[in-house]
Amino acid sequence: MLNEADIATLWLTFKVASIATVLMLLLGTPLAWWLVRTSSRWKGICNALVALPLVLPPSVLGFYLLVLMGPNGMIGRLTTELGLGTLPFTFPGLIVASVLYSLPFVVQPLQASFAAIGNQPLEAAATLRASPLDTFFSVVLPLARPGFLTATILGFAHTVGEFGVVLMVGGNIPDKTRVVSVQIYNHVEALEYEQAHWLAGGLLVFSFSVLLLMYSVLKTQPVAHPLQ
Repeated sequence: MLNEADIATLWLTFKVASIATVLMLLLGTPLAWWLVRTSSRWKGICNALVALPLVLPPSVLGFYLLVLMGPNGMIGRLTTELGLGTLPFTFPGLIVASVLYSLPFVVQPLQASFAAIGNQPLEAAATLRASPLDTFFSVVLPLARPGFLTATILGFAHTVGEFGVVLMVGGNIPDKTRVVSVQIYNHVEALEYEQAHWLAGGLLVFSFSVLLLMYSVLKTQPVAHPLQ
């Protein structure tokens, strides 16, 4: 059965995933829209940077984030000057690492959904003298609803399952940065396989249920995403 420490890690993981998903949607929506609509020569580079966590080993990303956010890193010096201290081994640092690592799972479904809309609805809105902002909220967002659903589900689920990045940046601090994937690792190291089974099995059921829900809801409106 789950003990108090396991329940605490589940609650912390839920908080991290929820906050990170909201931030990824806020950051990923304008970014995905820009990547779809822009003809800038930087588009390819930006696409590659967004997708980099899909192919980069989590430990590599975690290491460079640790360096950048450390006391001698560019971000670390900035946060120190602002009186925020350094981010590694803190809850905010865990959020930053989670957002950067899972961002492509939000941006790519949104890109695919925005691209599928095409120009015709936007041109129709323009003939009605709708502003670009009005067009985006009244036309683009409703049409891109399946993409937002996919992005939310994949972003949340991927954040829940993170290990390498969160261990490198957040460490293993109880009630502060110890998420469920790290707790499973702790149980295995201590040869507590029964406790590991409870948590690992729960994540397995959760992941399968999330994917089943996503494919069931979107079966009539398929949207391309990183798993396709």
